[in-house]
Amino acid sequence: QVQLVESGGGLVQAGGSLRLSCAASRTIFSIYNMAWYRQAPGKQRELVAKITRGGTTDYAASVKGRFTISRDGAKNTVYLQMNSLKPEDTAVYYCHADWAAAMYWGQGTQVTVSS
Repeated sequence: QVQLVESGGGLVQAGGSLRLSCAASRTIFSIYNMAWYRQAPGKQRELVAKITRGGTTDYAASVKGRFTISRDGAKNTVYLQMNSLKPEDTAVYYCHADWAAAMYWGQGTQVTVSS
């Protein structure tokens, strides 16, 4: 199994920045994909960014150029650096991992962007 613990959410003004962290209970290089999803009230959960075991990254069109996913193998942690935040980025952000043909989710962290 994989336990995922997110941190770093909060309240920020539009145009500001936040960095989310996702600490994994096993080495992240053994995990096939790690990703960040978000879910706004009344909306479906959507993929924000992902990073493969090989380091390839991909982003939703709505965040490309503003958000950056990265990882620190020594800390078994994946990050989501969010810049130029907009009110529409307000959501609960979830860390996700694909490992051993199963999917794992963190508990989520709230990000609120005020206008």
